[in-house]
Amino acid sequence: MEQRILLIEDNPDITRVVQYELEQAGYRVIAAPDGITGLTSARENSPDLVILDLGLPDFDGAEIARRLRKTSSVPIIILTAMDAVDRKVNLLEAGADDYMTKPFHPEELVARVKVQLRHQQHGEVISIGALEIHPQKRLCHYNGHEVRLSPKEFDLLTFLARQPGRVYSRQEIEREVWNGELPSNSNVVDVHMANMRAKLRDLDGYGIIRTVRGIGYALKTP
Repeated sequence: MEQRILLIEDNPDITRVVQYELEQAGYRVIAAPDGITGLTSARENSPDLVILDLGLPDFDGAEIARRLRKTSSVPIIILTAMDAVDRKVNLLEAGADDYMTKPFHPEELVARVKVQLRHQQHGEVISIGALEIHPQKRLCHYNGHEVRLSPKEFDLLTFLARQPGRVYSRQEIEREVWNGELPSNSNVVDVHMANMRAKLRDLDGYGIIRTVRGIGYALKTP
């Protein structure tokens, strides 16, 4: 699956350049022009990394970073025009993982994005009740027992687990996990869901995957 980068930046010229460079590097970019839209996008899209401008029209970027940190450990790279040491220290204390001073080279920003994502993936563990997923190692355990999933089953379960409780339509799942390459009226998603349910049920994992009739699927929260 493509890694998602949330870019919270109100300058359309910077947004255009950064989005182009990141997409050329293989990332999917979600752009937000202000803090409120950025927070909403973070909640709805579960990005793998956030690039956050400090001078937003509605909120100070440091405040947005603090709000993101209340519910997420997603890496945050701050873009700032301020070069004072104490300001940079305050940004790191607010939850930023890295910062870049404007003007900056887009190539360097992409390099820093790669570093942060590499650090994040190396030790990332998604825990939901008795379910534990290690995305980097591509391992899944339930109640301490390994769940032997196919590659696509693992991608699918990880996708649902990044935002437990949220209901995803079949179209969203097809787009994210199969890159929108499934034929119309395909039942591949349903088959994979049934297979995962059976494997989890063998480990007493009943009802973990929830079907919402007429809409799609969700991972049940503890």
